[in-house]
Amino acid sequence: MLEVSDVHLILGGKAVLHHLNLRVHEAEIHSILGANGTGKSTLAAVLMGLSGYQPASGRIVFDGEEITRLSVTERARRGITLAWQEPARFEGLTVAEYLRLSQRNAKSPALSPEQCLAKVGLSPEKYWKRAVDATLSGGERRRVELASVLAMQPRLAILDEPDSGIDALSIGNIVDVIRTFARNGTAVLLITHHEEVAAIADRSSSLCGGTILKTGDPVAIARFFRNHCQECQHVNVPIQEEVHYA
Repeated sequence: MLEVSDVHLILGGKAVLHHLNLRVHEAEIHSILGANGTGKSTLAAVLMGLSGYQPASGRIVFDGEEITRLSVTERARRGITLAWQEPARFEGLTVAEYLRLSQRNAKSPALSPEQCLAKVGLSPEKYWKRAVDATLSGGERRRVELASVLAMQPRLAILDEPDSGIDALSIGNIVDVIRTFARNGTAVLLITHHEEVAAIADRSSSLCGGTILKTGDPVAIARFFRNHCQECQHVNVPIQEEVHYA
């Protein structure tokens, strides 16, 4: 579904991403595991087409179409969504209104807005009429945002987990929600620095120094990350060895 080929990104005269190659299959859960400062959120911004994150070279192909130069709006129309790094906040909009708007363009929604909210661990009875604003905590807003992505039922959900994301949802919640995406036909690119979150994926990739070092079984990638990446200086040269599955 998604193919990233030899992408380079220059920011402030520095190669933040380089020789980056990545494939995500239809309805696959694919985790990107990397320490802070290795380019994880930058990769999410490039894939979503955010302003200022246009690759200097390389190609991004989604569902057979090159989208490297397409805008955020055009990518969203094709079914790509980025969520979780910044919690949602919309003054004057209730949770009910927000989720109904999110589901407006979904084809044959698998879950009702109320079910989406319950999936992320929030009671519809308690939160349905709450405003999506500063009266909700950051963790609550992240859950509401994740519920909105479930309601959208996109083709590809890019979930960029913030440093505090693991505290906003329990591991059990995260596993259930992400597997719900896959069951409903949504591919998930899960960007994290937590091994226990990355482990729920079908495949995993290790990102370090702005490039993908290895892709393979999540257990093997987590072991590689634990042994090589947390204490490295993030300037690694891509390693060509095959991953040995555990």
